Amino acid sequence: MKVLARLAVACLLALAAGGVARADDPLKARIGVLRLSSSAPVFIAQDKGYFRDAGLDVELKFFDAAQPIAVATTSGDVDFGITAFTAGLYNLAGKGTLKVIGGMSREKAGYPLIGYFASNNAYAAGLRTPKDLAGKRVAVTQVGSSFHYSLGLLADKYGFKLSDVRIVPLQSLSNAAAALKGETVDAALLPVSTARTLMDSGGAKLLGWVGDETPWQLGAIFASPKTLTNAARVTKLLTALTRADREYHDVILTAIKDGVVPINDKTKPLLEIIAKYTNLPVEHVVGNCAYIDPDGKLDVKNVDNQIKWLQEQGFVDKGFDANAIIAKDYVKAD
Repeated sequence: MKVLARLAVACLLALAAGGVARADDPLKARIGVLRLSSSAPVFIAQDKGYFRDAGLDVELKFFDAAQPIAVATTSGDVDFGITAFTAGLYNLAGKGTLKVIGGMSREKAGYPLIGYFASNNAYAAGLRTPKDLAGKRVAVTQVGSSFHYSLGLLADKYGFKLSDVRIVPLQSLSNAAAALKGETVDAALLPVSTARTLMDSGGAKLLGWVGDETPWQLGAIFASPKTLTNAARVTKLLTALTRADREYHDVILTAIKDGVVPINDKTKPLLEIIAKYTNLPVEHVVGNCAYIDPDGKLDVKNVDNQIKWLQEQGFVDKGFDANAIIAKDYVKAD
């Protein structure tokens, strides 16, 4: 009996110890993201162990367009989405199925990210600047995407009607790039990382950068209300990302000159991380490092302007504004 009692105590102690170990295990988190430099802090936090240091076991799930990330976050296929604002994202958020919890990339002058690109034939026919896009066939990923919104801002700036632009939604970045190369569209809005191969092979011409023409808050971090019930996991994620935001800003963004990051002993380790996750050589990464606030702040006023513009265009349901979709407990407003 004494032996059995000792065995029982030993088993209870082992179970208790196992319970403690499980409680100390990192919290799992799946993040939906694009293979773009606009998500550089995500890649830095993953590769340098900042998520792990914060107590997270992160799995990155990669997509080829922004809108599917919003859908996946709502459905629970991923816990957090980190990508550009889209009409679809706003519609989901307006219904209460998504909340914005932090800022990510911005279109800002001097930081090449999304460009306006012309096909060779269209360029030869006189399409030489972004303001010449009126009347042209322009490829975007989806109606109401960040690329579509950028065109709207451009139309407002130069006084032409957005309806004069023949929008061609092709569902993915790779499809838009292929259409541009194949001359089935006159122009496309593309991340420079996607367009670089086209430019290097002579398959497209750069017209200009969105950030130079119309700066705006491009990307954000968002989650479903269900995910937000685990406040510890959300806080851990934002802590790790803010750490990476600061490092990315201080090492990469402060070194940029004429839109290009120099490759040196200080910048090369981070550039190599970005290259690894974007499937690009370091020499291509140096010219497309997006601006990201060092504290992860969100330009809430601009987000509100985006919602109003998209509502006016009929892309987003009416009846809500930025305040309704922002998780104020987490967002640091700019």
